[in-house]
Amino acid sequence: MDSDSGELSEGELVSPAESILPKPIHSEAANTTKPPDGTTRAVESRATNSAIMQLPMLITCQRKGQMATGPDCFSSKNLALQAQKKILSKMASKTMANMLIDDTSSEIFDELYKVTKEHTRNKKEAHKIMKDLIKVAIKIGILYRNNQFNQEELEIVDKFRKKLNQTAMTIVSFYEVEYTFDRNVLAELLNECKDLVHELVGRHLTPRSHGRINHVFNHFADVEFLTALYSLDGDCRPYLKKICDGINKLLDEKVL
Repeated sequence: MDSDSGELSEGELVSPAESILPKPIHSEAANTTKPPDGTTRAVESRATNSAIMQLPMLITCQRKGQMATGPDCFSSKNLALQAQKKILSKMASKTMANMLIDDTSSEIFDELYKVTKEHTRNKKEAHKIMKDLIKVAIKIGILYRNNQFNQEELEIVDKFRKKLNQTAMTIVSFYEVEYTFDRNVLAELLNECKDLVHELVGRHLTPRSHGRINHVFNHFADVEFLTALYSLDGDCRPYLKKICDGINKLLDEKVL
């Protein structure tokens, strides 16, 4: 479930080698002139070995092609698709390949990436935080859609939804009503969300996934980050507006 290996084509589980492994090339001369006994097999073996040696490079190039979506090369939807491919490569259900984050959430995630990069001044770290966020969100979605939570855990799901709703409304309220922002209040709400997520996935995910949860929430609940995000004359203000616009849409649609 927590594996980071394996690839998946859109709509079905396949091996990358099935679609990109080069086929051996046979010349006309090889068809008309029969080499000494055993030579043909040796030549074909060398061709196959050469093709296999090229496979990692071909896979790498293919992945780079998927990620090159702009000057910044970041898209939350691309990350979501990649995370799903790796997770679904270990699962039997092909229908799960259609599970993607919705458009509004994707837009919020993109703005969170931009504001994180602006605050940390570290593109690589911002990318890692958002990648961890998307991975955790997708794994929880897979568990929920496949009825993996018991009754006690479903009660935690309900608590988390209510806490997330409260947090979302607080985020928007602090933006819309000037001088009401309280970084400690918002940090506490986010940390309560983190504790509920840990409790929810306790028996399902590995310590590595729990580390991802900490990585994400420790960043967004950091009081210095929140202060910079809500600064009235700061560089993060435009990102906060788009984030709140997206949250308001999700609230109106009863998603949050």
